[in-house]
Amino acid sequence: MINQDATQQLAVLRVGTISAAELMAETLDRIEAANGTTNAIVALRPRDVLLHEAEHAPAGPLQGLPIAIKDLAETAGITTSYGSPLFRTHVPTTDAPMVARLRDAGAVIIGKTNTPEFGLGSHSYNPVYGITRNPYDPKKSAGGSSGGAAAALATRMVALADGSDMMGSLRNPAGWNNVFGFRPSYGLVAGGGAGDTFLSQLSTDGPMARSIRDLELLLSIQSEHDPDHPHSNGPYRANLANRPLRIGWLGDWDGAYPMEPGVQALCQDALGVFEVFGHSVENIPAPFSAPALWHAWCVLRSWSIAGKYGGLLDQSPDMLKPELRWEIEQGRALTPAAIQRASAVRSDWFRQTAQMDVDVLALPSAQMFAFDAELTWPKAIAGISMDTYHRWMEVVVPASITGLPALCVPAGFGAAGTPMGVQLIGHRGMDGDILGLGREYESATDWVSRSPTI
Repeated sequence: MINQDATQQLAVLRVGTISAAELMAETLDRIEAANGTTNAIVALRPRDVLLHEAEHAPAGPLQGLPIAIKDLAETAGITTSYGSPLFRTHVPTTDAPMVARLRDAGAVIIGKTNTPEFGLGSHSYNPVYGITRNPYDPKKSAGGSSGGAAAALATRMVALADGSDMMGSLRNPAGWNNVFGFRPSYGLVAGGGAGDTFLSQLSTDGPMARSIRDLELLLSIQSEHDPDHPHSNGPYRANLANRPLRIGWLGDWDGAYPMEPGVQALCQDALGVFEVFGHSVENIPAPFSAPALWHAWCVLRSWSIAGKYGGLLDQSPDMLKPELRWEIEQGRALTPAAIQRASAVRSDWFRQTAQMDVDVLALPSAQMFAFDAELTWPKAIAGISMDTYHRWMEVVVPASITGLPALCVPAGFGAAGTPMGVQLIGHRGMDGDILGLGREYESATDWVSRSPTI
């Protein structure tokens, strides 16, 4: 049963072919068999408790479905460490809004999925739980920061997974684990509560799954309208009346993004599927300055991170990973004028995307195939040195910096046998059209059925 997608599992549960407890038992057996290799599921709860909760799951669209929550989201009664030794024993008493929605929908929360410390970096390792490894080659990274979620999906340990995306964290791991990941338009999945919701709009929660219908199922629950968030514009509504779209292939952004050999050709070949459905795919020149986007991104990202985590640097500097300390120090050194200039570049790029002749931008979901899991981050791509810990993921910035919807679909496998994905980026609010493209792509390809052997 666990090899089926979530939609099929839920259908079987509803007709009573299997019970929720039986599905839970099968899920836990699979975790026992596969998690030792991947280290994707962490803070797993006791088996007897989960079997009992499965039998008594509340009615709802996810009733009885096992799910593990990314270890960045507050989850009542379950250790939520953020991958940091500072929070190794932190057990929240309340759920984050998105987690509460999943619980109210009847999902049974079995534990957490691994992530890098505070979600920084696209490689899921931390001093609390260790490294999450790629199920297609355990010597390689599973990506991040939703690497645990993606690896758990690929190995059939869960059928649905939540994630979050600031700098490709729903896209890079989806591509490297041969599943679907979707970064929604900013505001579609809103997390209410205290704190700023206006100045920093770089990150969002979103769904990961092994089918587009599952993505839309989870997104419909995650995107419930949140009256505590002024930008909340949910719930998600599917667009079933697809129209011909113009897809602009950007490749390596006219040479601005170093690419490992094989990445571009694999992704460009994958896009040919869309022509069968009446869409056009065309090579287009880089529409904006990549250096300007990168500089603006680094300013806005460091400023946001410094505001959120700066207090930790003051209290426990030796307990933070070097990359986090660097981000906070960069952010604290910024002037108001520098932040204003970065936001102006962001606004210029937003205006540019709104005026484009194409409906969709297409880019690889990463600039290289999965790298050695023992590395902290890759120092070079195709002989080009990476000057920061996140420069190797620059390709995700065009969607992230302006909160555009971006879907990662599996694009196939490289010469070394690990997967790659391609990003489909739409206009703000065009989520239904982008996921509609995903449904068509899925109907003409079958990459997800190529499951890992572990």
